[in-house]
Amino acid sequence: MHTIRYIDRQTKKEETEKVYGKRLIEAFYGTTFLSHILEKTLLPLIGKFSLLSRLYGYLQKKPKSRAKIRPFINTFHVDVSEFQDDVDSFASFNDFFIRKLKPSCRPIANGHDVAILPADGRYLTFQNIKNSDGFLVKGKVFSLEDLLQNKALAHKYNQGSMVIARLCPTDYHRFHFPYNCTPETPRLINGHLFSVNPIALKRNIHILSENKRVITPLHTKTFGTIQFIEVGATAVGSIHQTFTPGEHYSKGDEKGFFSFGGSCIILLFEPFRIEFDQDLVEASSRRIETKALFGQSLGRALSL
Repeated sequence: MHTIRYIDRQTKKEETEKVYGKRLIEAFYGTTFLSHILEKTLLPLIGKFSLLSRLYGYLQKKPKSRAKIRPFINTFHVDVSEFQDDVDSFASFNDFFIRKLKPSCRPIANGHDVAILPADGRYLTFQNIKNSDGFLVKGKVFSLEDLLQNKALAHKYNQGSMVIARLCPTDYHRFHFPYNCTPETPRLINGHLFSVNPIALKRNIHILSENKRVITPLHTKTFGTIQFIEVGATAVGSIHQTFTPGEHYSKGDEKGFFSFGGSCIILLFEPFRIEFDQDLVEASSRRIETKALFGQSLGRALSL
């Protein structure tokens, strides 16, 4: 299997990702003849029918799944000192997965013109969507209209800016508002539950516009209307919203969380509204993700 490389924003070093479920990903996306058969036969059934994902998610909520927590923490070096609750208080693996963190562990970047990263994850940024020649592989792009299922909205953001944040099973899985805003009612677009692992996306970038997703417009005074999109993936059929539409929220306030599995968040900014931080832009230009934390700076508002 191809290795997944990323830049750790804190250390500035390029690292190799330790993949949860590596054997399964190798089985479905490897280069062997068996992998080719599985990708063409079994994989479509898993992605297009949510029964297996729902079953797997159900098992992660059972008391017996608690036995997986400590081994998982040890294998992936999860920092338990950040947890708001004691490890032994989790009634299931999913309780551990949707854990809350101590607020002091994720300070919010200051600045009235600064937007923040909405979640822990691996980030790609694109200053102008129209000029991008491929998100992960040159020449492979997906339709904004397919993603949004709204032709007028797609036209509005056609030359806007985009953020893709990939959350791994090892990450903190709650997501937050990137700036002070008033959110509208979320819009659900039902779809598949394929993996959003980079290896899968390199095979089929259209996964992002085919998977189940929820779109919430966030109205801000500084950045215009931001489209906040949660994308489900294999074993992540559940996207939970914890906010109230129409109420005002400050940047860093919780918006919701994903139940067990990997997942993805996409942010769309109107044209000429934001200038992304240079380190994120430089890494993305090389088609390499930046591993970064919720609350860190995403970019600054452009003067209109």
